[in-house]
Amino acid sequence: MLEVIQTKHGTIKQTHLMYKSNLSYGQLTSYLEELVEKHFVEKMDKGSNVYVLITDKGSEFLQKFREMKQFEKTFGL
Repeated sequence: MLEVIQTKHGTIKQTHLMYKSNLSYGQLTSYLEELVEKHFVEKMDKGSNVYVLITDKGSEFLQKFREMKQFEKTFGL
């Protein structure tokens, strides 16, 4: 989900995130709740739409995760 948000320049409508992440509404709600609690994303209401924004902490986590995946790939772990 964080990658999807980041590829959309850090902001995405909640419904678009649901479709692009291939999640049901229930799954999206559950995962977003956890990401908000961990301060990886923020939700923002704009009129009748809800937008999800990746935070600096979320971007930093995503970068570290990518580094770990690259390390794993490099050393065949």
